[in-house]
Amino acid sequence: MKPVTFLLTAVCALALTGCNMGTLPGATPTHVPAAAAADLVSGFNNCRQFFPGVLPRVPELQKRQPRDLCYEAFAILHSGRSKTPVFVVERLTAAQLADASDEERTNRFFADTRLPSAERATLDDYKGSGFDRGHMAPAADMPNPTAMAQSFSLANMVPQAPENNRKLWAGLENDTRRYVRRAKGAVYVFTGPVYGASGAQVIGAGRVWVPSHLFKLVYDQQANRAWAHWSENSNEARAGKPITYAELVRRTGIEFLPGISPND
Repeated sequence: MKPVTFLLTAVCALALTGCNMGTLPGATPTHVPAAAAADLVSGFNNCRQFFPGVLPRVPELQKRQPRDLCYEAFAILHSGRSKTPVFVVERLTAAQLADASDEERTNRFFADTRLPSAERATLDDYKGSGFDRGHMAPAADMPNPTAMAQSFSLANMVPQAPENNRKLWAGLENDTRRYVRRAKGAVYVFTGPVYGASGAQVIGAGRVWVPSHLFKLVYDQQANRAWAHWSENSNEARAGKPITYAELVRRTGIEFLPGISPND
């Protein structure tokens, strides 16, 4: 590690719970304009590289109080209404995962102060809730200390059933990394929560929404292949067969790859 990089990372890590990532290039979040056509996500001007050439379409986008957040190794469309991501997207390569393989996990969770206080989850919201702070962009994907530190932003978390987070979901993340290491090019991964139609359970004074289900979409651009993992957010959930991209769109309403017709 270069001395300058280590110094900057160490300074941020020492004050991580109050570290404003808005000082990073392209890090300032912005409201998605209300005039955006037909729920097409906009923004992400400084981190479009994490998307496969197109931005998703999200139903009832403005009702979610959306903000785009750029990080060093991933991007988030954040909902100020649920105080969780709508989705998190990564562009993964075998080289990135090789860099990530020896990166030390920090475990320093923090409330992301780039978000207004009324739109962000806090450490107290999760305390005593019975739910894990479940990463959407996994810490094990992070290729350097800055990316690792940023992955512990609560903007990258959802309240997740502990057994689901530590066993089933961890296994799906490992399966995804195994695929990326074999792929011939970049693999784009969208991860996020889904909430029941009858309303969400909430935790904490901030009323952070608890998802009923979680999804992880894997898109191999070079092979034009896509599939998704789908899991109930419960300790009793068991891994099932992947579902098709079309089925994920049907279940979530989100067109993650508009204009692209991936093979199943």
